[in-house]
Amino acid sequence: MKKHPSLIPLFLCIGVGTAGAVYYILRLATRNPDVTWNRNTNPLPNQEFANKQYKFYSPIRDYSKIESPAPKF
Repeated sequence: MKKHPSLIPLFLCIGVGTAGAVYYILRLATRNPDVTWNRNTNPLPNQEFANKQYKFYSPIRDYSKIESPAPKF
């Protein structure tokens, strides 16, 4: 690092990108209704999110005001 200080921004960008990717994967694993970690307590995880928003970001719509019921299986 002392010989090449111009590489510091590169390592910083790679670190921030890696941290963002890890955060996004953890968020998908914990917030997505398609993923279940324990089938005994919650056999149908999609029923829990029947009228909730779980999208990360939507610039077009405000899903809190739109009701879209999930199909019943």
